[in-house]
Amino acid sequence: MQRFKALRTVLRLGSFTKAAHALGYTQSSISQMMASLEEELSFKLLIRSRNGITLTQEGQQLYPFLEQVLHSYEAMEEKAREIRGLETGVIRVGTISSITCRWMPPLIKGFKARYPNVKFTFQQGDYRLIPEWIELGIIDFGFVSPDSCPHLMTIPVKDGELLAVLPRRHRWAKEKAIPLEGLLSDPFILLEEGNYSEPMEAFQKKGIKPHVAYRLHDDYAIMTMVEAGLGVSILAKLMTDRNPYDIVTVPIDPPLYRHLAICYKDWDLLPLASKHFITYIKEKADELP
Repeated sequence: MQRFKALRTVLRLGSFTKAAHALGYTQSSISQMMASLEEELSFKLLIRSRNGITLTQEGQQLYPFLEQVLHSYEAMEEKAREIRGLETGVIRVGTISSITCRWMPPLIKGFKARYPNVKFTFQQGDYRLIPEWIELGIIDFGFVSPDSCPHLMTIPVKDGELLAVLPRRHRWAKEKAIPLEGLLSDPFILLEEGNYSEPMEAFQKKGIKPHVAYRLHDDYAIMTMVEAGLGVSILAKLMTDRNPYDIVTVPIDPPLYRHLAICYKDWDLLPLASKHFITYIKEKADELP
């Protein structure tokens, strides 16, 4: 199991030296662990290059199973600590960028005031990746739209308004609201969120289709491009409220919302620390922006 943990740390940090420092081993010990694991498996797992350390094709196929083994082992360790009465544990959360920026800092701060020994591990993804990570056991739960993971269990948290994001001198910039049709004549910059998109779903329901000129995974990059006059977009008010860009946000008519929920596979199999954190999130939902 220590070899699996070492492999995970090497991949996360991209260096045998950094992994050794993080785990309290020597670099030669980490190298020996990796060599021993590769010898046991009879194929190479890692490629070392100037750009860092990556998995071989065989390693990419095997790694999700190693993550599942590690997750199960760490869940067993946490259950043992729970039985011993220790308030410790690791909470593995999948988030989208707006949740990472606006919700997680106050939630973590408040939760750690109650449980100071609990640790957090984050994986930032989208509506496709987060459910996949839950299925593979890489994370315990994640924040997604419930429409993106109908096969998993969800707990509604909060609805957030979506706004049109326009250049400062756009013809609709001074209006109180803009219909979706008002965005059709401009290049549209789509926030790529995996297998589900609230804006694209709204366009489809109205039987119209925007001219998607760019697809980006980063809200801030989209706002930068809108500021440069490269197009218009639709983003969560949660992200646009505190932006430093010279752009304008306008409500959509009729209003457009995204529904955010906590997504997980099986409540009974969740680690105790994650159950407590989910309960805490529900308690604090009304205070979240």
